[in-house]
Amino acid sequence: MKVVHQRYVAYSDAHYAGNLVDGAFSLKLFGDAGTHLAITVDGHESLFAGYSSVEFLAPIRGGDVIEAEARLASRGNRSRTVEFELRIICRPLDETGRAEVLAEPIVATRARGTGVVPAGAIKNGS
Repeated sequence: MKVVHQRYVAYSDAHYAGNLVDGAFSLKLFGDAGTHLAITVDGHESLFAGYSSVEFLAPIRGGDVIEAEARLASRGNRSRTVEFELRIICRPLDETGRAEVLAEPIVATRARGTGVVPAGAIKNGS
């Protein structure tokens, strides 16, 4: 089971030279995709306990179009291990607004974390 969110990265999201976006940008999107996954799997937003790993692999810039994927890796009684990946799928060519769809997405961020569904909140009543 997985969910994928896509969005345009506004230039106003960039905080650093070269139109770079901070690393927290990826983690916020992972939170949104993880919540969507939790609702899809359990019918509840769940509570995120934390990340066991986070890797920042490539820069994200204003003008990029990205997709954040949350994939259910394993399921305990109430805990859910989720693997996240943020990919850049389109990138600006220059400052004029020209852009291209990338032939191969660029993996920018990967993470793994755990969400917990509160007791009594799971769809099947567990």
